[in-house]
Amino acid sequence: MDPYKIIMHPLATEKAVRIMETENKLVFIVSPDSTKAQIRKAIEDEFKVKIIKVNTLFTPDGKKKAYVKLSMETPAIDVATKLGIM
Repeated sequence: MDPYKIIMHPLATEKAVRIMETENKLVFIVSPDSTKAQIRKAIEDEFKVKIIKVNTLFTPDGKKKAYVKLSMETPAIDVATKLGIM
């Protein structure tokens, strides 16, 4: 599956930025029918990072959020800067 069809956009809310700084995680809105494995592969291929874990949840308005924990050698702040969030 195309990474652009899986990853909709990153989130830059206050909570997402706090998680980015404290837990080295990025938060994305992803396609509702994507799996954790597809999300992992899309983000690893697109941003050239190593992912430790992917957690997903559905928001009350029906969107799917993915919390992506990055390895310690890849700071989430650096990836966020490349994305233009920070």
